[in-house]
Amino acid sequence: MSDTSPSTDLAEPVSDRDHHQGPATAPVTLVEYGDYECPDTRRAHGVVQALRARLGDDLRVVFRHFPRSAAHPHAEHAAHLAEAAADRGQFWEVHDSLLSHEGEIDQEALEAYADRFGLDAGRYEAGHRYATRVSDDLQSGQRSGVDGTPTFYINGRRHAGANDVDTLQAAIEAAR
Repeated sequence: MSDTSPSTDLAEPVSDRDHHQGPATAPVTLVEYGDYECPDTRRAHGVVQALRARLGDDLRVVFRHFPRSAAHPHAEHAAHLAEAAADRGQFWEVHDSLLSHEGEIDQEALEAYADRFGLDAGRYEAGHRYATRVSDDLQSGQRSGVDGTPTFYINGRRHAGANDVDTLQAAIEAAR
């Protein structure tokens, strides 16, 4: 009999390939699998920012792409845009802008972001390297049991509670 319950462990350990904020020596690492078009991921963005402000260098935050293309047709293209920005050292600026976007993220909005950050809209759409990176994140999430966004892991263990500031902070404090 096979176990079909979601994994409670992060299948792919955090590495230098990950997009992260905060020191590698932080006592707690919060990994988020998110989708730029997902309203819940967008709401959780403010929570993550508040946690970073509260915990400072005691918290390292990692973001991994988990575009749910069936529900969010522009999420994968948004992730490609973020990866194109990473090539220019602008991942977090584009990441924050995408998650702070008011309204729908559609092709027109993505083209506006590409213009705003000096990226070639055609380049991030067709860039195989970006598609591979996003696919790698998606597959690592699937191996970790991610079934929706956002999904958080605290020091490699899946967070099962609510995604509000106080609940996540309590889980982070317990993991220290």
